[in-house]
Amino acid sequence: VSPGGPRLWFAAERLPHLLAAFPASVLESAIDPLSGAGPSAGPCSGAPAGSTAGLPSAEESLAEILRGRLEVIGPTTAARLADSCGLPVPAIEPALGRLEAEGFALRGRFMPGAEGTEWCARSLLARIHRYTLNRLRSEIEPVSAADFMRFLLAWQRVAPDERAEGPASLAPILEMLEGFEAPAAAWEGDILPARLQRYDPGWRDAVCLSGRFVWARLSPPRGAPSRNPAPVRATPISLVQRSRLAAWTSLARKPETDADLALSSDARAVFDLLAERGALFFAELSGLSALLTSRVERSLAELAARGLVTSDGFTGLRALITPSRRRRRTSPFGMENAGRWTRLPREPGASGEPLHAAEMIAPVLLRRYGIVFRRLLDGEGPMPPWRDLLRVFWRLEARGEIRGGRFVSGMQGEQFARPEAIERLRALRRIAPAGSLVGISAADPLNLAGILIPGPRVSPIASSRILFRDGLPIAVREAGEVRLLVDLEPPEAWRARNALLGRRIPPQLRAYLGHTA
Repeated sequence: VSPGGPRLWFAAERLPHLLAAFPASVLESAIDPLSGAGPSAGPCSGAPAGSTAGLPSAEESLAEILRGRLEVIGPTTAARLADSCGLPVPAIEPALGRLEAEGFALRGRFMPGAEGTEWCARSLLARIHRYTLNRLRSEIEPVSAADFMRFLLAWQRVAPDERAEGPASLAPILEMLEGFEAPAAAWEGDILPARLQRYDPGWRDAVCLSGRFVWARLSPPRGAPSRNPAPVRATPISLVQRSRLAAWTSLARKPETDADLALSSDARAVFDLLAERGALFFAELSGLSALLTSRVERSLAELAARGLVTSDGFTGLRALITPSRRRRRTSPFGMENAGRWTRLPREPGASGEPLHAAEMIAPVLLRRYGIVFRRLLDGEGPMPPWRDLLRVFWRLEARGEIRGGRFVSGMQGEQFARPEAIERLRALRRIAPAGSLVGISAADPLNLAGILIPGPRVSPIASSRILFRDGLPIAVREAGEVRLLVDLEPPEAWRARNALLGRRIPPQLRAYLGHTA
């Protein structure tokens, strides 16, 4: 007991530290320090402690006393610790700083509604955090794959009531679909019109010409390059943010030098010209290369098909995949309207390191699907290893930015979700299926038949389509033929057929996409 202070209880092995930290204390019961408890204080009586020779320093002793407190009481404030010891706050602050420097204690705000700085033992805080994550994970009831598919149709703005409107809605949708590889003709023929009411190709030109997004072939062609390759409707094209282009490119292809490229003489001349002069307009390429415009056009087609060049606007790709005879007659998309042409980056660097790529792509996947797990990536293009993505997801979960748990039943491995996705999934689960029909292209990111939904895989071809009813595929169109996946009454079968075939393309896009799907 300190004169005029509170009565303190302590463990016998803490006696040397107590005497050093409270030199004016009076022991109510005479005890001897336990063997091995530290420097001996000698026999103690009920009188005030005598000499402190051989005792630990006051700061060290107080730090040890506070260490024991913090190991058991959880997050607390310096004021509460000082009050429990009968000391002013300034007297214990050096001891707390000592524990923080050792890495034993952490300061911060850990409890909801905490006022001021709190202190907590690092190990105890980690245990509390782990228990909190486990509790949050156990609170979530998983949904069926069909309900998750209903959620995805709404999350990606494909459900009729969720479709976006206006040019300002295009950029968020492109951010959601960033890095996904789809046939060139599918982007404006199906994928974007399925998410945007009254889609206008001018919107896409605007976001590309602004420099925010760029189109490119990321994955190299399979097998040996053909003699005269050129982009076609089925050429896989991705849309990515220009600031991340180097990372996406290095992730998708192996580093290669210019000498490794097997190009035609004209394509080599155009490629070297772009390397020497930088970005150039089509007219500049024609003049500086001394080639006919038709030969420059074929050279750009070869380079674009190999994933070596891109243009400022999407018009350049439209012009390349439009047959020349049709482009001269009816198409408003010409090479002269493509903007500048430039080489795509192919050099490896820090942006191409697996962990850095995972840190970039993990948030993209969360934007795309809301809820991410290993099986979803089977339909994606080049991806970092799942183990690298897991590290990023764990870090985001530890920071409270996403949630981990079991959200979709029947899916193995860990699952992670954005908080707003969990709320939308819960809300959708309370809505009974209404039998609504939603058709998508087989090249759409939501073609998860055979991956998420049981059943046969549908090849991601732009001309093929899949029809969903309440999150389950009921019909597909392949090679121009409609095939029912479930038994339907004649009126329902007629309705399903119309839903698959009743798609129209904006008039300004028919020149290179055709009149119908």
